[in-house]
Parts: sequence; C-alpha cells; structure tokens
Amino acid sequence: MPYKNTKRRKDGSTYESPYYKISITTNGQRLQRSTRAKTLKEAKQLEAKWKDEIWNQQALGVEPERLFIELMLNYLKETEQVKRSHKTDIARARNLDSFFGQDFVLNTLKKRHISDYIKVRREVGVNDKTINKELSLLSTAIKHSQEHWDWNLDNPVSGKRLAELEGPYRYLSFDEANALIQAAGQGKSGYKDSEALYLTTFIILGINTGCRSGEMLGLEWSRVDLENNRIRLEASHTKTKKARTVPLNPSASQALLAQREEQFRHGLKTPFVFAHIDSLWRGQRIGDLKKSFASACNRAQIKGVTPHTLRHTFASWLVMAGRPLLEVRDRFLENNACF
Repeated sequence: MPYKNTKRRKDGSTYESPYYKISITTNGQRLQRSTRAKTLKEAKQLEAKWKDEIWNQQALGVEPERLFIELMLNYLKETEQVKRSHKTDIARARNLDSFFGQDFVLNTLKKRHISDYIKVRREVGVNDKTINKELSLLSTAIKHSQEHWDWNLDNPVSGKRLAELEGPYRYLSFDEANALIQAAGQGKSGYKDSEALYLTTFIILGINTGCRSGEMLGLEWSRVDLENNRIRLEASHTKTKKARTVPLNPSASQALLAQREEQFRHGLKTPFVFAHIDSLWRGQRIGDLKKSFASACNRAQIKGVTPHTLRHTFASWLVMAGRPLLEVRDRFLENNACF
C-alpha cells in the first residue's frame, strides 16, 4: 500500500511528504521508490505498474519501459555533486528533451533516431561539436543506467560521433586587445564604474595568465599573492582537479591591485576578487561576465570573440614572443589545460 513519509522537526512538530512512496518485496529483497504522485489513486496505479514490470522482468526477461525523462532526471540528480558541468548538462538535456520528449521510450531508441537528431540540430545552425556534446550526455546517461541501475538498454549513440572540423583558433591582436580593454572600461553608461573595472580586470588577467573564466571568477583574495606576483589555484578550482600556481606579470598584478583598491574604496568586505559592489548581491561573487563581455566587444567592433578567446590570445602571444610551440603546449599540459 502506498504511503507518505513523515519526519519530526527539531521543534517537535511533524512534517509529511506531499508524495507517496511504494514498497515491494521481491526475492526476499525490499525495494522502495518515490512515485512523485500526490494522490493515493495515482500512487496505486504506479504501484501496480511497477509490480507488473518486476514480474515481467523476472519471469519473462522483459525489460520494463524506460522513459527519457526518467533517465535524465535520475542521472542529473545522482551526478549533481560530482560533475562540475552539471549546469551545462541541464542545458544539454533540455535540447535533447526538445527532440525526444519526456515520454520517449528508450527501449525503442535506434540509430535512426540519433541520425534524425543530428539532422534537426544541424538545420537550426548548431555545429557538430555542440551536437557531439549533447549526444555524449545521452550516451553517458545510458551507460550510467546500465552500470548503476541494471537497466538493459541498447546504446545506439555509440559510433555516431561527428567529425569536428576546427579552423584556426581566434585570438586577439595587440590592437584588438587594447581596443577591448578600452571598451570594457567605458561601462554601460559610457564612463568608468565599478562594473567596468572588474570587466577590465577580467580581460587583462585572462590575456596575461591564460586562466579559464571559471578559475578567474572563482578567485579569492586569499589565493592572490601580489608580493610574490602569483595566484594559487587549488585542485577544487581547476577543471581537471589538479592544483597549480600561475605567475603574474606587471600588467596582471596592477589590474588586481586596482581591483582590490576599488573594493576598499567602497568599503566592501568580500573574499572574492570578482564580487558585486553596488547591487542586491553586494559582496557575492560574480558568476558570469558573458553579456558584459559581449557588449564590450560590440563597442570595440570586434567579432568572433568570447571570454575563452583570452586564453587563446595568451598562448598565441607567447608563440609570437619567440616561445617554441612545443614549450607553450607543454606549459598548458602541465597546467592541466587544454584548448
């Protein structure tokens, strides 16, 4: 019989879950599942369906119907704490959902479905690299269900990876970099303000260190050593979970010093280098600079540039300064970095 869990709060009151759970004993093992149903009638229907699925699987070897929404919601929930790309996974899952639909039965998934998905995504202008990442999420989720949930599903995504034709990496010329920094310093209102300063700092730091956007935006003052001109990235801050120390040249050090002085001027006490100064989120770290970065690019009349271009620029300038390409490559590999 479906039931609802009740919990006792610290103040002595009790809390009852709005959703029914079902419990079934099979082969001496007790199995429990949340129905996400708020009515007893619906919960009983789901309980009967689950019992049928278990009987068919044990007696006839028939795999129960596995829905796309069930796969994705459970996978995203189980990997939320271990995958740094969780938010990106959610966005990719939405793109997959727009094609397959929540009620798509994965037991019927065939290679023709994958080919149709590729065709539809290409028709709306999505490049092959993005399509590969979306299909990779689906493939990984299916593999996860096979290894952790004992789902007996085929994985037709395997072998459907598209060739990714890459052109030359976009990087900023010296004139473009100067124009972008100047445009960033103008701010939304056409004059220099706190928001414009941290965008300027972000650009200068990216060009002169090669750090990723997330590494810079998550930077804390406790890991900035202006006395010895370096910043420290702990394993928890880097993409590949390995610590490294990044040297600062005079331009990067001066930008960070100006950023710190601006926070002092506003009486802002925050552990973060990039923090909101005049807003409801005062003192909290800035999570994204894509929009303000794009606005600065428009003001500077620079096209085809994203925050990641700053990283390409750093590497390209090293090569132009006479550093051997293999040395630059090895430096990025040692820093656990890849373009």
